[in-house]
Amino acid sequence: MATSKRHRDILRLLERDGTVAIADLARRLNVSLETVRRDVKPLVGDGSVIKIHGAVCLPSVVGEAPFEKRMRENSEAKKDIAGAVARSIRDGDSIMMDTGTTTSFLARELLGHRRLTVVTNSSDIARTLATVNGNKVYMAGGELRSDNGAAFGATAIEFVSRFSVTHAVISTGAVNIDGVWDYDLEEAEFARMVVSRGKRGVVVTDHSKFGRQGLVKVCDFPRVTELATDFAPPEDIARVLEAAGVELMLSSVSQRGAAAEVIS
Repeated sequence: MATSKRHRDILRLLERDGTVAIADLARRLNVSLETVRRDVKPLVGDGSVIKIHGAVCLPSVVGEAPFEKRMRENSEAKKDIAGAVARSIRDGDSIMMDTGTTTSFLARELLGHRRLTVVTNSSDIARTLATVNGNKVYMAGGELRSDNGAAFGATAIEFVSRFSVTHAVISTGAVNIDGVWDYDLEEAEFARMVVSRGKRGVVVTDHSKFGRQGLVKVCDFPRVTELATDFAPPEDIARVLEAAGVELMLSSVSQRGAAAEVIS
């Protein structure tokens, strides 16, 4: 196990935030990218951390962590992504969202909008947007999960299948060259239905999900119109997205240059 102060600092940051981009680690520790990559190498070697594309995390967060913990992971990036998507939605629009940390952040970013029609299986999203600004909120029924307060199963899927909305927004556990993936069968099945019900199908995810191998496939890229994220995906995923006609929405223009540095 590593014993240097910077190694301990890295582990402490990961314990608090779950998954942290290499560039963010360098900024927080006030060192160069080359230095932080050198510091991370022995931690990866002894199994203390796991390296994913452009980021590192603790082994405990490779799968889906409890919802509240995931809300803290890469929270600033998720807020930025949610803000970018919210700016593309107009007052009076209809939007369907599945449960997820980034879609929960999106609900909060939509609090300034008026007269939205919202369809969701998330009690968090429903509570956030119901009874404010003239919104109409429809929540799918079914058994509520204890970790995220969301409804899943055949009843929830059948309910949302009745709607046709302008914006269908789903979160995801993994994005790779084979498409959009999740770690839970019921969540993947629900997300697959959601993305099929919108004129516009948007996947929202921070860059830590790029290159991961999920357990259950949600959909192929041609089913999606846009991917909203914080950093540009690696070249192999970017090529597949372009071939499928998926538009890339980066949450900040200033991050385009940083993305190339992280991906290298």
